[in-house]
Amino acid sequence: MGELYGMIFNIQKFSINDGPGIRTVVFFKGCPLSCGWCANPESQDTRFQVMWDDKKCRQCQTCVKSCPTMAIKNVDGSIVIDHRRCSGSGICSARGICVEKCPAHALKTEGKRRTVDEIMRVVMQDEPFYLESGGGVTLSGGEATMQPEFAIALLKALKAKGIHTAIETTGFASPAVFDRIVEHIDLLLFDIKHWDEAKHKEATRVSNVPILRNMRHAIEIGKEVLPRLPVIPNYNDSLDDARGFVRRLREVCSDRVQLLPFHQFGQNKYHMLGRAYDYTDVKSLHPEDLIEFQRVFVDNGINAFF
Repeated sequence: MGELYGMIFNIQKFSINDGPGIRTVVFFKGCPLSCGWCANPESQDTRFQVMWDDKKCRQCQTCVKSCPTMAIKNVDGSIVIDHRRCSGSGICSARGICVEKCPAHALKTEGKRRTVDEIMRVVMQDEPFYLESGGGVTLSGGEATMQPEFAIALLKALKAKGIHTAIETTGFASPAVFDRIVEHIDLLLFDIKHWDEAKHKEATRVSNVPILRNMRHAIEIGKEVLPRLPVIPNYNDSLDDARGFVRRLREVCSDRVQLLPFHQFGQNKYHMLGRAYDYTDVKSLHPEDLIEFQRVFVDNGINAFF
């Protein structure tokens, strides 16, 4: 058996919003959901990708000329990258020939194959901060359960060092895969996108049934689970939606939920990937916009907080 690799697109140190204490967040590439509001669209595809920043580009065509797979074209002054052809053949270097040759640094890569040992060397640099703050390491993405063998190997290595583990998850995984991974997790930050299955499929392309099953199971076996609700304008932000979420939370035996108001932080990434962004003209939400929405939860015995 060869060495195990995971496709990772970022390792973020000193995070304080992804679990208790000071944490390092390991971002896995690939997600089974296709949420149009996703703040990390580069996380959705499992493949290595190149992103183009038009603000830096000098239109020198170096990237077009240097691409060995002819995946890059200039179309009416815009660099267009065919991600299906880009780098998949293994002809390019790990960083990407186009990225290395770009004189304006207008291109950057997303996604790198890493070993468990490579990641452990990075995350263990901050072990004193974990111990001092009660922090640890959080697996995020994308969706770590899409790379189950690698995720489990990394989690085992972390637990062997006594490091607190958390996962930010969509919960969309088979029971067999989910149960194997959750065994090594201390805290699950568990997204719930919509209470209604049809509406969930409409926006994410997958059912919420396995998600709710996995959430309930994790709670039943005694894992610490924090349901988190991204509140999206004109999708799941009505008072009727709040009541629907209350019903689902009761069904999975949870009495709390973190509300995550919609924001525009990821908008530019869509442009850099050559993708349309469905929420360009949608205003960000703030806690003060969701007071009535929050009150529905509180009035029904659910601790809803931001």
